[in-house]
This record gives sequence, C-alpha cells and structure tokens, in this order.
Amino acid sequence: MESLLDGEDSPMAIDHSAYFRTPKPRPIIVPKLHHATFMTMDVDAMVHFYELVCGLQPVYYAAHAAWLSNDDANHRIALLRLPGVHPPVDKPHSAGLHHTAFEYGTFDQWLDNFIRLRDLGILPTICLDHGMTMSMYYADPDGNGVEIQVDAFHDWELSKEWMWASVEFSEDQIGAQFDPEQLVAARESGLSGDEIHAAARRGEYTPAEPRQQMVFDDPWPARIAEDPALADGVPFPPQEGN
Repeated sequence: MESLLDGEDSPMAIDHSAYFRTPKPRPIIVPKLHHATFMTMDVDAMVHFYELVCGLQPVYYAAHAAWLSNDDANHRIALLRLPGVHPPVDKPHSAGLHHTAFEYGTFDQWLDNFIRLRDLGILPTICLDHGMTMSMYYADPDGNGVEIQVDAFHDWELSKEWMWASVEFSEDQIGAQFDPEQLVAARESGLSGDEIHAAARRGEYTPAEPRQQMVFDDPWPARIAEDPALADGVPFPPQEGN
C-alpha cells in the first residue's frame, strides 16, 4: 500500500538538512506545552467524550465553556461555545490541527483502554505502529483527532534517539497499520508488549481493510441533516434594545 504521506508534494520529500545544519538561536527558558483549546457547538458532547476516552474531568463546566484536566494542571483541554461559531466545511481535508495525543505508561494500560472503550462502543479510526509509539486514533464528536499512544521504547530518550537516527523512520514516518483486536488476541496467547510491537512492525496484524488516508471521517453532514439549525452556527445573544 502506498504510504499515507507519499507524493512529491509530501513534506517528507523536502530536504530539511540545511535547516538542521544552521545554528539557530534558542530561548534560554523553554516553556512546556500546557493545553489545547477547541471551539465547539456542543460542550456537553465534547466533555462526555474526553471524560470517557482520556479521563479528563471538568475543573469548570458551564453551558458555553469547559476546562478539563486529567492531572495536576488546572486544565489540559478547553472547550468554548462562542457566538458565531459554525460547522467547518470539509473538515477532514482542511488545514489546521490534526490531533491531540495522550500517552499511557505501559502497553497493558494502553491495550486495556482500547478494550474499555470498545465495550462502550467507541472504536479507533486508524491504528498505527509508528516505530517509536503504538497509537490508536479516535475522533471526537466534532471530528478532531485524539491519539492514544504508548511509547514503544518505554523511554522518551530512546524513542527520540530512534526517530533522529533510524534509517527506518527516515524512510517511513507513518509505520504499519494494525488491527487492535489482533493485539488483544496476541496478548492473550502469551506474547509480551515488546513482542507484539515487533510483530506489528513486521505487518503481522494488518487490518482486513486498511485505511488509505490518515484523515478522520467528517461527522458534520450527518449532524446537520439531523439538526439543520446547526448550519446557522451558534447564535449571537440579542442586543439590548432589540
């Protein structure tokens, strides 16, 4: 199957070596990524999804906004329902954020989460062994991607080194698709997470119908068909005197 990032216009086909050879000024104090914020038309649906999938609990929750966290931070995801927000047009192929990502500490935790979500009727759109991570990609109610991953090296320094130095990654940044049900069966047969990762990289768990593009299905046409008022967007509040 052709790579999901193949093509002469692919960013992976561009020679970036000059960039890395040129000294760049670096900030002395480097900030850490803290949170992502989404505009949405349905705060309740988004809160419910992120609570189920990522364990994000509301720190503050109102009809027009919510701030969610699953660790010590005051929030990791913010959701805003602002007047004038309207459905996107062709969201899967529009420029912008592709996905956020959350990481489990162990292979077993990660695979157990798949089973938990599967039993709730929540299934991944595409599953990929990237080499440095094993990743399952879900779509939230608005069609935003959510990656649930586990580090294949159990160590960020090692996985970072592999990305930097590996010929394998330089030739294929996407990796091998896998069927998560086959991973569950492999673990039940006695294979370890490392053995399953190696087999996935060899293509032993390829799904019966691999996806041809790393894009998420567009939920908006069906949502608008069900509720045509969504097409008008979030209404502005009435002005005083009107």
